[in-house]
Amino acid sequence: MSRLKEKYENEVVPALKQKFNYKNIMEVPRLEKVVINMGISDARENPKAIDAATNDLAIITGQKPVVTKAKKSIAAFKLRKGMPIGAKVTLRAEKMYDFLDKLFNIDLPRVRDFKGVSPDAFDGRGNYTLGIKEQLIFPEIDYDKIDRVRGMDITIVTTAKTDEEARELLKNLGMPFAS
Repeated sequence: MSRLKEKYENEVVPALKQKFNYKNIMEVPRLEKVVINMGISDARENPKAIDAATNDLAIITGQKPVVTKAKKSIAAFKLRKGMPIGAKVTLRAEKMYDFLDKLFNIDLPRVRDFKGVSPDAFDGRGNYTLGIKEQLIFPEIDYDKIDRVRGMDITIVTTAKTDEEARELLKNLGMPFAS
């Protein structure tokens, strides 16, 4: 069992139960999944960009990414329906807990001038989205092997009903929020 899952069961659940006066343990918000999405703007001109991005995502998450394709054609962006435009990975269960543990304790503190993540990036339904500007903050990525710096979005989906409950859940799990 991962460190973060143990922390959730032994420390976070009792703390949330007490703070929000939950009667039943099933009311306590929990993590559902983590979706990591990488949009690849140069995929039109350079088909190898998709391979490089999916390779980076696979190294970071330990899971094979799915290539996302354009849903409709947009002439202004020279985009046709069905063209590959990104890659995404959905993590659940153990891999999700391992990834978040590593993200909170190793990867995020490596960001230059890191003061914490914004406490306001919730969507109103208890989900949190975090944007990362470069994949180099992950220690698994070899600086010499990347062809170009790419950013990604990390969405943490919880079962919380409100943003306040989700914020408390993530704070108790160790998410480094800016004060």
